[in-house]
Amino acid sequence: MSGAEVMRIAAFADGDGGGNPAGVLIADALPDAATMQRIAAEVGFSETAFATRQDDGWRVRYFSPESEVPFCGHATIALGAALALAQGDGVFALILNEAKITVEGRSTGGVLSAALQSPPTRSAPAPQALVDEALALFGYSRADLDPRLPSALVHGGADHLALALRSREALASMVYELDAGRALMRRAGLVTILLAHAETPGRFHTRNPFASGGVYEDPATGAATAAFAGYLRDLGWPHGGDIEVLQGVDMGCPSRLRAEIPAEPGSSIRVSGRARLM
Repeated sequence: MSGAEVMRIAAFADGDGGGNPAGVLIADALPDAATMQRIAAEVGFSETAFATRQDDGWRVRYFSPESEVPFCGHATIALGAALALAQGDGVFALILNEAKITVEGRSTGGVLSAALQSPPTRSAPAPQALVDEALALFGYSRADLDPRLPSALVHGGADHLALALRSREALASMVYELDAGRALMRRAGLVTILLAHAETPGRFHTRNPFASGGVYEDPATGAATAAFAGYLRDLGWPHGGDIEVLQGVDMGCPSRLRAEIPAEPGSSIRVSGRARLM
């Protein structure tokens, strides 16, 4: 790897704090999968992004401490910030395992920011049996769900189950057993379960259990935010063209994400936020 070192960058920071820590390793060549998995486990963050030049862009793979995932939003934001520091501001083409996307990285006046364009989005109603199993996992009942936002399987580069809750208090009370969550998510093919509460049509509070990757909860989840934004478009929700997502508050790690939602069904979602070196 020619002496490449893992950078540690918090993505979707709220001001000078918060955000979701990610590892970023930019190397002359990608290590083998076993080595990347070991490095991700040693770094210990929910995701580490590995990148190397390929053609006119960057080949990227993402690893959690326990598994590889096809797409990770906060690690992509961290990578965009790292590329801006190394290459200068710009839009960088990324080649993922299953998609091609871009990330724009900026470093202005000492402030790092990035914006990703997600893979295409799609959504579908969630099977009731899966919803009931997820509700039982968290100790919720059907009465806790917001009927305006039916439970759904959502995708924006990775698969998630989206459950909308009636109250902010129910969201704050989230608790579950990691092993049971891991078994459910892996059996159902879910990367995370997205729990959301609509404060207004354009402002959401979310939490993201990531047991499939061995992580109890992520403080900021760009991939799930992109998938959820695509779902809101499919639903005809009055989002007004963009949404603000506040995440990580209940973890003491406040994070802020913005998702821009174009009108075309299934099209990419632009998810942006600040980043900070750790």
